[in-house]
Amino acid sequence: MLFTDTEIYTWAGSLVWPFTRIAAMLAIAPIFGARMVPMRARLIMALLLTWIVLPLLPQVPAIDPLSMAAVLITLQQMVIGLAIGFSLQLIFATLVIAGQATAMGMGLGFAQMVDPQNGVSVPVIGQYYVVVATLLFLALNGHLALIRVLVDSFQSLPIGVDSLGREDFRAIALWGTRMFSDAIMVALPAIASILLVNLSFGVVSRSAPQLNVFGVGFPVTLTLGFVILVFAVSNLLPQVQLLISGALDSVSLLGHGGQ
Repeated sequence: MLFTDTEIYTWAGSLVWPFTRIAAMLAIAPIFGARMVPMRARLIMALLLTWIVLPLLPQVPAIDPLSMAAVLITLQQMVIGLAIGFSLQLIFATLVIAGQATAMGMGLGFAQMVDPQNGVSVPVIGQYYVVVATLLFLALNGHLALIRVLVDSFQSLPIGVDSLGREDFRAIALWGTRMFSDAIMVALPAIASILLVNLSFGVVSRSAPQLNVFGVGFPVTLTLGFVILVFAVSNLLPQVQLLISGALDSVSLLGHGGQ
């Protein structure tokens, strides 16, 4: 049985380009892209997902794999996969920033630890938020929602030279601006409470100058911060749900100029 060049190009593209998008997503996505996950495990997972979703994919254009168009398509698949993983990675970066803001108010800005997922130094409070958010992410089946969005992206962003436009790249770049506003919303209860405590210490220092406010203020602020964190955990679930849904909605808008 002889196969034409067009058939060979189509078969090669239908396997290589979806694998490129899926592997790029797994390389940067939360949990899947953690340093503790071996590279071999990620490659096997990418191959399995590619094999599973292969029958669901639309027709892949028959393009010479050594042509410039094939190189552009490969780069676009990498960008799309990285964008999908990046959108959810921003959720955990948001919580790290929220933990940093809370730790600074509590006087624990100097307390750092190594994040086992990324291998970088992060605030202790930020890592606490990340651990809780990771458990919530798995409990809410966020990993399954991520795979579903990845599969749906092959319909909204079919494999081709013109799958991503200028507005899509601009939308991806603007995703990072949401990170700071979302972090403020997560840390706002703790920041506001600690601010009220500091204001009360200012009033006390004016009314009783002989009182050593600096000696009393730090343990009180630290204790209050831990109490606030206990109550803030119950409010973290709806916030994480909102962040996950917002990130997945942003990914689904790719291919439409991010609008």
